Amino acid sequence: MFEAKLANAALLKKIIDSIKDLVTDAPFDCSEQAVCLQAMDSSHVALVSLKMEVGLFDTYRCDRTVNLGLSLANMAKALKCANNDDTCEMKFDDSDADTVTFTFCDTKRDKTQDVTMKMMDIDGEHLGIPDQDYAVVCSMPSSEFRKTCSDLAMFSDTLVITATKAGIVFSGKGDGGSSVITYSQSKDADNGDQVTLKIDDPVNVSFSIKYMNQFTKASSLSDRVTISLSNDVPVVVEYSIEDNGHLRFYLAPKVDDDTMDD
Repeated sequence: MFEAKLANAALLKKIIDSIKDLVTDAPFDCSEQAVCLQAMDSSHVALVSLKMEVGLFDTYRCDRTVNLGLSLANMAKALKCANNDDTCEMKFDDSDADTVTFTFCDTKRDKTQDVTMKMMDIDGEHLGIPDQDYAVVCSMPSSEFRKTCSDLAMFSDTLVITATKAGIVFSGKGDGGSSVITYSQSKDADNGDQVTLKIDDPVNVSFSIKYMNQFTKASSLSDRVTISLSNDVPVVVEYSIEDNGHLRFYLAPKVDDDTMDD
């Protein structure tokens, strides 16, 4: 038996909405400690890694480790049935091994709605993500990162990130023009609106801006985003989930201008 109840459905809505355009079907690995998801996008360029720890849930029961293969498009449809402040319970019963039930409860109206979803057979490809020390770790307001990616996408398909001790530069250049956005190292570390940088070595890397814009859909999950970079390795874009989990996106760098464009 697996049961997990969130105080409001809005949280799960935000998570699914931010990843459903990257990943169509995904295995949710449920254990005693957490609900995790790990999946590549269809072109095997980006990796999504979600961890929802027990502390996020009002109630949580997982008798044994289970793997729930679900269509994220169908999950999004199910969650549309819920009001944002409804409670949201996921339930999987071993006696009915091919469905998951979502129960939404509107306590104001004493209303309960059950949505039952068919599970799918999904081969969970567990990619060992190595723990790595990154040359640059940048923390900034999520809204600022979203605007940066959106602004640069008007000029280029490629986002170039350059970081030195002086600061971090996001730039995009195309046939019609270019844009360069520079953040200097903040002196006021306590100001939540500031960009903070930890720079051990200089970095100069290029990424598909289309994917970066996809990642910024998770901005509603957290006020801040952490971007971890090293030359020649995938970037990590991380949003924390209420101090009890995270949503991480990994994206391989562009090798040349033709790679990963539409």
